[in-house]
Amino acid sequence: MLLDVGPHTDLADYFVIASATSRRQFGALEDALRHVPDADFPRREGGAEGGWLLCDYGSVVVHIFDRETRDYYDLDGLWSRADTLLRVE
Repeated sequence: MLLDVGPHTDLADYFVIASATSRRQFGALEDALRHVPDADFPRREGGAEGGWLLCDYGSVVVHIFDRETRDYYDLDGLWSRADTLLRVE
């Protein structure tokens, strides 16, 4: 999910919220985020072991969760006022 959070916060312009369905998928997503073209290595918190990863690229913040952790933190609900620019299920 890609959310336009810019009108609601100074933290970032966009949030990407994604779920990984396995540790292998989580690791692949984590690795891909390290190789984003034209981006400095982001500030990063968490990892697969904790069920969540946050990568802060400045104007874009990427959140990756396992399903249980995503449901628990419910960022989708927390940022429900933000415009959804893209949703892939």
